[in-house]
Amino acid sequence: MQSERTAAVDSARSPASRLAGSFLIAGGSLRRWSARRWWIALATAVGTYLVIAIPTDLIDTPFFSREVAPTAWSWPVLAVSAILAGLVSATYVAYPQAAAPSRSEGRLGLAGWMITFFAVGCPVCNKIVLLALGASGAMQFLEPVQPYLAGASIVLLGWALHARLTRESSCGLAAAEPITESVGA
Repeated sequence: MQSERTAAVDSARSPASRLAGSFLIAGGSLRRWSARRWWIALATAVGTYLVIAIPTDLIDTPFFSREVAPTAWSWPVLAVSAILAGLVSATYVAYPQAAAPSRSEGRLGLAGWMITFFAVGCPVCNKIVLLALGASGAMQFLEPVQPYLAGASIVLLGWALHARLTRESSCGLAAAEPITESVGA
């Protein structure tokens, strides 16, 4: 009976209202995080930033070089992706019972992380891209697609974070035990 009323009220709300409500739930989950989770998020964000920025030569090192100069949007995309990756990673630290990890959410986060690498990287410096497309193909096909890859990476990481945070606030009800009746002997 209660679930029927909840479903009726939920279906009567506009999609924008339901989305805003889910973002409020996700924000509430963030406010309840312990200091440990925030430190894990920070460490993972910094690690992600370095793991992507060094091999893509956004941070200049003697070990890597870049044939094509980074685009103006590479730095902000990397920063946003690193922050989101850190937050997603922190959701796996001491999660509540109701927020057991889901394989699909983990895959979204990993896909977003990997796409960020291709989005901010040099199109002709990536060996995988060079093998698949060649140098001219990388410049002709990958370079124009990189902004879309950047957007896709942020959307995937954001969706994974949203799904993890809203799951933390979900109600973890135990399954009902079957009723067994004993027939009088």
